[in-house]
Amino acid sequence: MVNTDERNAEGVKMNTKNLKIDKTHKWNRVVKKYYIYAVLLLIVIVFSVMKLDEVTFFGRGHFLSPASITNLLRSAVPILTLSGAFTLLMISGNIDLSVGSAMSLNAVVYSLMILNGFSMGIAFILTLILGIFCGFINGYIVQKLRITPVIATLVTLNLFKGVALLIVPNGVSAIKGTADKVMPIWINDYARKKVLLGLPTAFYVAILVIVLLIITQRKTILGKYAVAVGGNRTAAELSGINARQVAWLLYILVGFMAALAGIARASYMSTGNPLSGDGMELDNIIAVLLGGTAFAGGEGSVAKTMVGALIIMCVTTGLMTVIPPYWQSVAKGTVLVIAVVLNKMLIKTGVEA
Repeated sequence: MVNTDERNAEGVKMNTKNLKIDKTHKWNRVVKKYYIYAVLLLIVIVFSVMKLDEVTFFGRGHFLSPASITNLLRSAVPILTLSGAFTLLMISGNIDLSVGSAMSLNAVVYSLMILNGFSMGIAFILTLILGIFCGFINGYIVQKLRITPVIATLVTLNLFKGVALLIVPNGVSAIKGTADKVMPIWINDYARKKVLLGLPTAFYVAILVIVLLIITQRKTILGKYAVAVGGNRTAAELSGINARQVAWLLYILVGFMAALAGIARASYMSTGNPLSGDGMELDNIIAVLLGGTAFAGGEGSVAKTMVGALIIMCVTTGLMTVIPPYWQSVAKGTVLVIAVVLNKMLIKTGVEA
């Protein structure tokens, strides 16, 4: 009788303990699912209440004024275009540190062609082909030569930047119009000309890219294979997935998007600056980690990376109005540290759950 009571008490104790664990795991899943939206909301609120003694709410110069929002979204086009493909690549367990240099190189080449009389369509297509070639090179080095992705793409980072700098003539900092050769004004049409709600074509192309990549991740074989390869490459290969081909294809996709982002940047700035993509790799990594993608691969979300990208742009734009430029690098570095720590904590929580 005593033994039966003890067993019942022990059973109740175990059930209570399991119930508490379930509640903890449920709470952890909720935090993991929604924390990034809370971070974005918090940042918007912080920058919205700053300088209220100088500007009115939603008025000119305010963080949430229509002009500020439009400018923020136009500036965000390159990272919105690029970070979705970057997410899929990281989900597969790979990384591309050369995206910023590839973007700069494509911006320089696109501007050079426009300056030398190429039509917009031809320059657009040739630049995208160049982007695909950049991605192909990265894929070849990583997947064919079996070089570690970080090392391989650090090498191509310098290679692409070097080529971009070589293309720019001596004595000038970028490909731009001169007194003898004028840059066509329509170079701005893609990223500056307002087509709907005060936003340019490049913004709507970026939205289309995001939608297509979300569908790619959730509904296509490529998205599912990327998760499988990043989660356990050996198991994926044993189940018949060509992991090398999947990763190579994702590198090419990232190269293509880097070209599209480079065109948008060149069109926005009216020049081909060989340094215009500097820091883009860091912005993409922060956006991807904030979005909850595991650094080691295997899980992640293109949609949440877009929220992470908006956080980066809000921080960048908001800080411009309150602190000197050199402090912005410190702030971005701090955000990266926070993103890495949060990513580590949330991934660990997911594994334990």
